[in-house]
Amino acid sequence: MSDLRSDRPKDFFSAEEEQCVEAAIAAAEKRTSGEVRCYLDRDVPDKPPVDGDAYLQARRMFAKLGMHRTASRNGVLVYLAVRSRKFAIVGDEALHALVGDDFWADVVALMARHFAEERFAEGVAEGVALIGEKLRVHFPYQDDDVNELPDEISYGDDDPNGR
Repeated sequence: MSDLRSDRPKDFFSAEEEQCVEAAIAAAEKRTSGEVRCYLDRDVPDKPPVDGDAYLQARRMFAKLGMHRTASRNGVLVYLAVRSRKFAIVGDEALHALVGDDFWADVVALMARHFAEERFAEGVAEGVALIGEKLRVHFPYQDDDVNELPDEISYGDDDPNGR
């Protein structure tokens, strides 16, 4: 991570980058009944129950954010731990059953290429777009669709010990 980029979740993206990510989420959700959220944390806790595993922490945040409560079980969380330099993607059970592990690995690889070049917002936005396309195929937009979860980026506590 660049020395110029903050390791505080709320300051990690510039205002323009934040708008880019939130616009990608809104665009993806216009074509699907699925729900996408992005959550920025400072660190992945290095103690039980996650022991530094970004995927396990993402699953915990998925539950904490109530993402399993979507009507069709088709929510997706893009989780970034900005100081730990780790990330993970969690898709709810109905979506995961349709797309499998290979799809998630493809999204992670796409995002990782961007992240390696310090293009974090672009990586998240492109990952969200790819997720949105898959959601559109399996969970197309319905006329009576309700936005069940906020499109804004959510931020974790800046104090890694404050959990």
